[in-house]
Amino acid sequence: MTVEEVGDDYTKDGTVDLRGNRVRRSQTGRWKACSFVVVYEVFERMAYYGISSNLVIYMTTKLHQGTVKSSNNVTNWVGTSWLTPILGAYVADAHLGRYITFVISSAIYLLGMALLTLSVSLPGLKPPKCSTANVENCEKASVLQLAVFFGALYTLAVGTGGTKPNISTIGADQFDEFDPKEKIHKHSFFNWWMFSIFFGTFFATTVLVYVQDNVGWAIGYGLSTLGLAFSIFIFLLGTRLYRHKLPTGSPFTKMARVIVASLRKAHEPMPRDSTCFYELSPMEYASKRAFPIHSTLSLRFLDRASLKTGSTHKWSLCTITEVEETKQMLKMLPVLFVTFVPSMMLAQIMTLFIKQGTTLDRRLTNNFSIPPASLLGFTTFSMLVSIVIYDRVFVKLMRKLTGNPRGITLLQRMGIGMILHILIMIIASITERYRLRVAAEHGLTHQTAVPIPLSIFTLLPQYVLMGLADAFIEIAKLEFFYDQAPESMKSLGTSYTSTSMAVGNFLSSFLLSSVSQITKEQGRGWIQNNLNESRLDKYYMFFAVLNLVNFILFLVVIRFYEYRADVTQSANVEQKEPNQQM
Repeated sequence: MTVEEVGDDYTKDGTVDLRGNRVRRSQTGRWKACSFVVVYEVFERMAYYGISSNLVIYMTTKLHQGTVKSSNNVTNWVGTSWLTPILGAYVADAHLGRYITFVISSAIYLLGMALLTLSVSLPGLKPPKCSTANVENCEKASVLQLAVFFGALYTLAVGTGGTKPNISTIGADQFDEFDPKEKIHKHSFFNWWMFSIFFGTFFATTVLVYVQDNVGWAIGYGLSTLGLAFSIFIFLLGTRLYRHKLPTGSPFTKMARVIVASLRKAHEPMPRDSTCFYELSPMEYASKRAFPIHSTLSLRFLDRASLKTGSTHKWSLCTITEVEETKQMLKMLPVLFVTFVPSMMLAQIMTLFIKQGTTLDRRLTNNFSIPPASLLGFTTFSMLVSIVIYDRVFVKLMRKLTGNPRGITLLQRMGIGMILHILIMIIASITERYRLRVAAEHGLTHQTAVPIPLSIFTLLPQYVLMGLADAFIEIAKLEFFYDQAPESMKSLGTSYTSTSMAVGNFLSSFLLSSVSQITKEQGRGWIQNNLNESRLDKYYMFFAVLNLVNFILFLVVIRFYEYRADVTQSANVEQKEPNQQM
């Protein structure tokens, strides 16, 4: 291999190995490295959803909690699990880097899983069995039992805080933006990344959920813990192949500096001369293995942060690149806000949809009954099929029509998912009204121990359509926040997805409690422990209206959103400028 060939073989996006040395494209990264990351995600998601999918059933049947309380406990924990990645992203971007942050967090994650398995296994850490179907008459869990159980759950949540925002970013980092072939592969990466997530989820919601309901919770949770341990082992096996990006400092501090500096110079006149604004030389960026970003016309008031006024203090003067990075993160906030309601939808499928299933006839044969949470497997399967069709058929077809490498824009993909969410909640409301009518016709309105003579597969349409919707909105959301974040803030950008999920779950808890309390005070409560006496049909129609209003707001937001310039364009400009001066 000649000197020129060796030079061309090095990545150009600033990635290095764990020792900080430049890495060769032919020896690291790409799908060869991503295969370890993807396999990790299959088993990790199997472990996580092996716990979360059936959690509302465990809290109801083993901890003897009511419908609202158990649902809120699930959504609050899931919300926390999605909120902690903001801290994990900060630590990775500012201090330890993605790999080290991920490894440390994985150890905490595994500890939480092990403690949770113990809490469901040891008789002294859970309340005694209850023979009655009415949980209000059962002995409640003691303070110690709840402390151990929820302590384990939230230890697990802290661990996921360092794994969730970094593992997908580590995977995406294996493709060099400056290599045309690798850049195309990165576009497909997020589709197959979600495929791996839902492949693991499918196993969890079918096999593990069945084991928990029919064999034992200790074995079911134990298998989840072993799955997580195996996933971490697989990830570590690929260490020598990974490409890494160095920490670039706290993104929060950098953004705060830009905002403070612009406010300090709020009354300064804005000159047209670009030389009046501060920027590092291309050589300085090259030495840091980074790239400058050229000034844009959006959020112009922040440009004052880079205006030269004499003071060079870091809280008074920022570079143009730092200003543009802050702009990019701030411009995504309106999009983030309109993803909160779609994230609330996922909370419903993990709580109330499952609780509905407990009231229906779950028998497939005389000797086999399907666990209520196993219907999530149909959501997963629907999404798996949808992802393959989307990536292999839809994208290629739309690419010819639009000329867009992705087929359609990421925001358009989100919008399709939101439309499907409206349809899902309308169907769920109609289905629930039918379920209540059948219960009334058979005199089961005030019964909880007798299943309604209606197959659990009556709920199948809302589960299948949810998988189709997720194939559009959830993948687009993850890819959008990663793609639109500046290079030095990719983990923070990815954490926007986690923030969306966290806020969605917390809002779900708030709405569930508020609607339950308000409707109970006005007469027949919409959400009660006995779902046959509830009016979930009205609650679901309320969600349909909420999704419609949110979709209208989404259309307003995307009308004014401007996609960021491709980082490779900035690099190409820098490469051309010396030639133009010669």
